[in-house]
Amino acid sequence: MFLDQVKVWLRAGDGGDGAATFRREAHVPRGGPDGGDGGRGGSIQLRVDPGQTTLRDFRYHHHFRGGPGGRGTRAKRHGKAGADLVLDVPPGTAVYDDATGELLADLVAVGQATIGAQGGRGGLGNVHFTTSTHQAPKHAQKGEPGEERWVRLELRLIADIGLVGLPNAGKSTLLAALTAARPKIADYPFTTLEPNLGVLELPDGRRPTIADVPGLIEGASEGAGLGHAFLRHIERTRILLHIVDGASRDPEWDWNVIRDELRAHDPTLLEKPTLAVFNKLDLAAAVEAWPAFQAARRREAIPAVAVAAALGDGIDGLIEAVAGLLPDAVELAAPPEPSGVVIHRIEPADEAVTVTRETDGAFRVHNRRIERLADRIDFSIDESVERFQRDLERLGADAELRRAGIDDGDIVRIGNHELEWTAAPWEAAR
Repeated sequence: MFLDQVKVWLRAGDGGDGAATFRREAHVPRGGPDGGDGGRGGSIQLRVDPGQTTLRDFRYHHHFRGGPGGRGTRAKRHGKAGADLVLDVPPGTAVYDDATGELLADLVAVGQATIGAQGGRGGLGNVHFTTSTHQAPKHAQKGEPGEERWVRLELRLIADIGLVGLPNAGKSTLLAALTAARPKIADYPFTTLEPNLGVLELPDGRRPTIADVPGLIEGASEGAGLGHAFLRHIERTRILLHIVDGASRDPEWDWNVIRDELRAHDPTLLEKPTLAVFNKLDLAAAVEAWPAFQAARRREAIPAVAVAAALGDGIDGLIEAVAGLLPDAVELAAPPEPSGVVIHRIEPADEAVTVTRETDGAFRVHNRRIERLADRIDFSIDESVERFQRDLERLGADAELRRAGIDDGDIVRIGNHELEWTAAPWEAAR
């Protein structure tokens, strides 16, 4: 089964907790802090593997986790980093955040990779929090939670040549005549139910790839028929071979209906170099219709060739025409446009702190930096709570909450944490 769209859940590993330990040696009654740092959590990476052609590896396996970081220990021993997880995807895979629809990466080149979920940073041990006035801190950071998200993977085949046409126009027969591919061929519509790929051996040594997508019908761009899901697969092609059944009732109508569907899906598809391939010239009806079809394409300045793919007639002329439309070997070795991108987003350092009131009366603090600080606090340790309170005052959250009208006993939510406001340092509500 060809799988070209899938949704997967990624959960990177949590960072390990930092240790709050103290030296314990003979004759050293008050050893200083020696807590080690936690290890970072394992990230989940999506990487292009040229050996992959579909997303079938994700058909039954939809949940992936990175390894957690190890805890820090005494004697300044750092925790072990969590194991990264690498998921191989085929060239042409676009990665979207399923919740927002944002494009995270468009992976085209061999070896190109992106981080689908970032592992959490390890917490700092208490050795980092000593000061001249506080020589024995009990505070150590918890590990940061790993990133968690659903992502949608969409595959757009990377091929040099795309075959388009109505069902039963002879695309699969033509693919078999041009390449060593052996797609299913029969004399009824919708024989092709998934894209087929083949490689054309040109006399000058160039080896362009050809993608044969399922036949399109009128309304395909709006979801009709079998081909609507595969229109995306011709977006990355360099040229289009538009196959027309020369023996059909009206070859000109057949030509126009496919052109209309391409225009409706993406008008730039009509700007691609296109070769009209008038097929089934071994039938009398096609021989009769060919002159008018050829004249119409000449008026549109679109080259046209006539073939009988089932018999192999005209294939040499078709190959010569295709060779003339393709770039040279150097350019052909590079991926077709659009080239892949990995989008890097940097959090603003001066993000404003805002406070909103939720339906149950609780106050919600909005600021990614404060949320990350809260994730790394152990609220069971008074010293850590006091430090967090000072951070809130320093970053302006305390002032914003007071401005919003907070009072003793009110609930404050920061990320996944729920705290109770008091005049003294806050305590975890639950």
